[in-house]
Amino acid sequence: MENYDWSRFVLKIPVKSTIQQAFDAWNSPAALESWFLRRADFTNEAGEQRAAHSPLEKGDEFSWYWHGFTDESAEHGEILATNGHDYLQFLFGKAGIVTVRISAAEGSTIVELQQESIPLDETSRVNYYIGCSNGWTFYLANLKSLLEGGLDLRNKNVALQQVVNS
Repeated sequence: MENYDWSRFVLKIPVKSTIQQAFDAWNSPAALESWFLRRADFTNEAGEQRAAHSPLEKGDEFSWYWHGFTDESAEHGEILATNGHDYLQFLFGKAGIVTVRISAAEGSTIVELQQESIPLDETSRVNYYIGCSNGWTFYLANLKSLLEGGLDLRNKNVALQQVVNS
């Protein structure tokens, strides 16, 4: 395994939606809360809280809170880039940089997520490479479920800890 690249991973999932619908699921606090987060707080560069349905912008800072976890588990980061259509990039705390690209292939819409610049120490390999790739795999499946008219698969019971869907 000496040639294995622990600094990055890429995940892709096809979804039955338009590119814009898939991107919109990432592009506001309310949208992120609909499939991913318990609470998504964003502050713009002027220090003002972003409204629930307001599109994200470069320079926005965020605090993210998950179902099944206490507020002490919040992740903090910053929007590094967005084009408002099919590309979003953000600093994901100490876990590295996440880039989301939405594209079309073979009659499907593809949501691609890349996490890179993951620190290479053993703790980061476990927490950020393994932990984040597992988490993103679940949340991308939940995004697919909801975009295709299915169920919200998240565990929303904070009393249930260490389950795969939170």
